[in-house]
Amino acid sequence: MANSAMKGYSLLILLIAATIVSAKKSGDVTELQIGVKHKPASCEIQAHKGDRIKVHYRGKLTDGTVFDSSFERGDPIEFELGSGQVIKGWDQGLLGMCVGEKRKLKIPAKMGYGEQGSPPTIPGGATLIFDTELVAVNGKGTGAEESDNSEL
Repeated sequence: MANSAMKGYSLLILLIAATIVSAKKSGDVTELQIGVKHKPASCEIQAHKGDRIKVHYRGKLTDGTVFDSSFERGDPIEFELGSGQVIKGWDQGLLGMCVGEKRKLKIPAKMGYGEQGSPPTIPGGATLIFDTELVAVNGKGTGAEESDNSEL
């Protein structure tokens, strides 16, 4: 009896390990991950809750499929930070960002489009990856970022 219990326990451990490995391979995350890719030498203008911000972004699924990009359109999105106008992952992931800063956000489904997704481009339960660049806060930018981005 003890031997079969040990085999069952070993099988359970293997199943848990396999589940963890497959979740890691797929690129899905369970919590918001913020990676700073570039930070300007000086941070004179920072994004805070309630600020009106302009952000360039490229949104991808974990398999690398791009579903939207303001860079290609040359038109950054503008919204009030922290007010629920965008997904929760953005409202939290862009806080404290400096004008000119670039961040990579890995957003779990619960802070993105949830289990329903946003058909047809974003499947239910999808982890989202955004490359972002803060262009302006309350109409104030460095100027260089705005002119550089308009050429993309």
